[in-house]
Amino acid sequence: MSAADVSTAPSRAPLVSRTVRVDDPGDMLAHLPRHPVGSSLAWLRHDEGLVGWGEALRVDVGGASRFTDAAAAWSDTLAHAVTRDEVRLPGSGPVAFVSFSFADRSPAGGVLVVPETVLGRRGDTWWLTRTSVDGALPDTVPPGPAEDVEPPGQVRFADGAHPGPEWAHRVAQAVQRIRAGAVDKVVLARDLEARTAQPMDPRWLLRRLAGSYPSCWTFAVDGLVGATPELLVRRDRGLVTSRVLAGTIRRSGHDDRDLALAASLARSSKDLEEHEYAVRSVAGALGPHCSGTNVPEAPFVLHLPNVMHLATDVTGTLASDAPGVLELAAALHPTAAVCGTPTGAAADLIDELEGMDRDRYAGPVGWVDANGDGELGIALRCARIDASDPRSLRLFAGCGVVSGSDPEAELAESDAKLVPMRDAVSGG
Repeated sequence: MSAADVSTAPSRAPLVSRTVRVDDPGDMLAHLPRHPVGSSLAWLRHDEGLVGWGEALRVDVGGASRFTDAAAAWSDTLAHAVTRDEVRLPGSGPVAFVSFSFADRSPAGGVLVVPETVLGRRGDTWWLTRTSVDGALPDTVPPGPAEDVEPPGQVRFADGAHPGPEWAHRVAQAVQRIRAGAVDKVVLARDLEARTAQPMDPRWLLRRLAGSYPSCWTFAVDGLVGATPELLVRRDRGLVTSRVLAGTIRRSGHDDRDLALAASLARSSKDLEEHEYAVRSVAGALGPHCSGTNVPEAPFVLHLPNVMHLATDVTGTLASDAPGVLELAAALHPTAAVCGTPTGAAADLIDELEGMDRDRYAGPVGWVDANGDGELGIALRCARIDASDPRSLRLFAGCGVVSGSDPEAELAESDAKLVPMRDAVSGG
């Protein structure tokens, strides 16, 4: 674990984790207390999932080995841990939240955090997990509702690394390189800066995103907050799932018009080409770890409040020796949906044309439990709050570029993808 900071690894007393069933606590986000920016943890969809707070253990990782270092640190932690789990569902017992940078060389690196407290829900079952760091059996007193969330006040937005027209020019350069045969597809991202009058409380963003985008996975890990529609990988008791999104069209706000737009998206050769690259990359990465996989012949159209995507759910039955969800994420990342095809050439073109550090944007984010099960999404539709200055945020969006891409249309698509976070930050 040469690249991991394991100064907090269990060399002292082991972690002691205790999980009990609890009555329906209502809105789980309402129990999330105010903490420093990086200590609010969440993974929610349709009012199910996990919220956590406090740090029983934190491991920082970096470089190309960040996934394997995090997996090794988690394995070592569990080897020394004491666990009492009365629920025994994926996500109960000791859980770690994780977030990783998109690029190997990014200083953002990655993090694995074991919360002191977790509230979880799966179906009609709710549970509470407490983890202590002193070797003592923790209490299981249910938390009460937390204090109110203060709004961030007036918000100013500004261009990030590149103004819109300059970014569109870079898309045009990418199209030229694709037509010259350098790559088949490349994904280019852009950022937007936000400045709030008051320090941003992550709970403000979480509540707004979960309310507006219930079918997305709303997340918070280490100051990275968002609502992603794309599931990189779910490992659930021998089954594996990945939801692939590639190909996007902006909604009009009128039902009849949106149905026509959805039909045009499903027939678009440009978008179908982009989607095929992404599905192929995911199926190819999962295949060696599965005894069987299912890849639908055609995508469906996923309707979100602001955009529609071509989507495919790739599923499989894991082989008996299949690794945990962190190792599966390492095998999948980066997919063609956030990098391009071929992967190496697309990554090189991103370095050349994008002109910014993606930070944790488009990297895996989610959770892992003691059995290696868990869910990791791709960190899209997200913002990173500056821990040293919580009034400062970076918002991110990206678009897949293929030979038929139009730079101005890609710029408009990126604007549409920024809407969820712009609205969540500003209260729009």
